[in-house]
Amino acid sequence: MDHLMTLAADPTVWAALGALIAMEVVLGIDNLIFISILTNKLPEHQRSKGRRIGIGLALILRLALLGTVAIIVKLTAPIFTVFGQAFSWRDLILIAGGLFLVWKATKEIHHKVDPDPESVLAEGGKRAVTLSFGAAIFQILLLDLVFSIDSIITAVGMTEHIPVMVIAVLVAVLTMLLAADPLARFIDRNPTVVMLALGFLLMIGGTLIAEGFGVHVPKGYIYAAMAFSALIEALNMVSRRRAR
Repeated sequence: MDHLMTLAADPTVWAALGALIAMEVVLGIDNLIFISILTNKLPEHQRSKGRRIGIGLALILRLALLGTVAIIVKLTAPIFTVFGQAFSWRDLILIAGGLFLVWKATKEIHHKVDPDPESVLAEGGKRAVTLSFGAAIFQILLLDLVFSIDSIITAVGMTEHIPVMVIAVLVAVLTMLLAADPLARFIDRNPTVVMLALGFLLMIGGTLIAEGFGVHVPKGYIYAAMAFSALIEALNMVSRRRAR
């Protein structure tokens, strides 16, 4: 308790907490976009449940990883070198996660551009279910793991206080939980937004691969590009609505 009181009285801790919350929320957007797109392929009555489970898994993984910070930090230690490039377990996880994200986004874009007529419509003109609940949760779990490890390693680089990390993670996951259903419904109602979101996932996947190979891409550039693209799409939506 005395330790917590000391932390609360330190202004630098509050500054670190604010920065860490902002960073965790921004990183959570990537995770949430993937969860939203994936759960929208489930039957309508399972979508909200799938999103809650996916976000719950993200919280559990982040808190579990915080309990093993000493091990997580060691993931950045090089384990082998290829052509002068050292690779750590973190690098391999980021590369694998990035490849999975690129593959998944490319597959979804192909399905949107050239859909299978039998999978587009089901009885009554509704979209057919193209993903089982178990498969969706498994894919969400894989990406949750990648995003969680990246999130915790970044948090460790910003502060050494575990309580500060826990608070930031809880606030970020709560924000994801509140935004999940509205974001998923918005994406589902706007086909062009779906394509934009898939483009974001491609970019995020490419960034993860680059990070895994030691090429640091400032996240500010990535999110600035995403925000600019989202603004242009918002203007297009307004223009289409006024035209109708």
